[in-house]
Amino acid sequence: MSEVDRKKQSHRQSGAVVIERADLQHLIDALAKQGYRVIGPTLRDKTIVYDSISSVDELPIGWTDEQDGGRYRLKKREDKALFGYVLGPRSWKHFLHPPRQRLWSATKKGRGFEIKTEKEPAVRYAFFGARPCELKAIAIQDKVFFGGEYTDTAYQHRREQIFTVAVNCTNPGGTCFCASMNTGPGASEGFDIVLTEIIDKDRHFFLTESGSDKGAGVLADIPSRPATPDEIALAASLIEAASRRMGRSMNTGDVHDLLRDNPEHPRWDEVASRCLSCCNCTMVCPTCFCITVEDKTSLAGDSSERWRRWDSCFTVDFSYIHGGSVRPSPVARYRHWITHKLSTWVDQFGSFGCVGCGRCITWCPVGIDITEEVRAIRGDSVNKTEAVTQTEETNGG
Repeated sequence: MSEVDRKKQSHRQSGAVVIERADLQHLIDALAKQGYRVIGPTLRDKTIVYDSISSVDELPIGWTDEQDGGRYRLKKREDKALFGYVLGPRSWKHFLHPPRQRLWSATKKGRGFEIKTEKEPAVRYAFFGARPCELKAIAIQDKVFFGGEYTDTAYQHRREQIFTVAVNCTNPGGTCFCASMNTGPGASEGFDIVLTEIIDKDRHFFLTESGSDKGAGVLADIPSRPATPDEIALAASLIEAASRRMGRSMNTGDVHDLLRDNPEHPRWDEVASRCLSCCNCTMVCPTCFCITVEDKTSLAGDSSERWRRWDSCFTVDFSYIHGGSVRPSPVARYRHWITHKLSTWVDQFGSFGCVGCGRCITWCPVGIDITEEVRAIRGDSVNKTEAVTQTEETNGG
């Protein structure tokens, strides 16, 4: 057995290791060396978004984000945490299911046209800093795009090239409710490497585990040491504490039947009176996958292209068929969206279409809150503060 193979086997058998803050750059370098384009969180236009990075210094060091219904603000932290933020508006969907994608192009040749199918670029992404709820969102889209009878080969091609470095969440935000959806704050699958950032007194390090042979192979090249039982326990306590500090909660026990059986509930009219049909919720959602197809022809008529782009069930045209739209009113569109996410999605794909990331709440201009709407339809009188307290009591807080 070679030295590299021995290191890989050691990482798989020993479990958690510690990477010091000063050595985290080695992980980014190792991924770049293997040909990955590293995508991670970075500051852009007063938000934290996912974009290409090559250095730890490009991460949002010492920044966090305050989020509530219709509100997002960056704020400086008192420490130098690299992953001390919650989530920005951009999800990994931007890279796996791009907002715009050319499907084919046609060029006139003689009396006919030559059609060229678009080839997928040979780029391999390393997702650096994916949260547990986002891992679940990727798994949901996997089932949508190639887990059934029909396969989106472009999505599958991109997905199979991905290397994922996840980061456990220890800093939930005001609109987070992943604990209610069983999608976080700790990651259990869907990653090649998972980090838990720990800032303890004068120490700053990452408890690290591999989740695949690829992950073990990369970790074999990174300076690290076996984690102590105290360090493992500290990381677990941070994740457990995060599960009790969710900004929102949702009782999912009966939500499938609740929404299915209440299509005429008066709450639909109330929420529709506020909804702008702006589509923000579907654009920032990490699982929404609605698309439309557009053809573009040159003015000379000698070339044409077909493009696929994101669409939204909140637009009138999305459900248009001859004679009109199936869902012409904001009431119908909002009811369809939330019922699909929390009810009929289960019938289609075997899971909820919501992972509790809270983006739809944060980026709604009028602060419409999916957890609040479910409680209202159920007839709950529990306010947000009481709901959080009840969640803490249920979890042993």
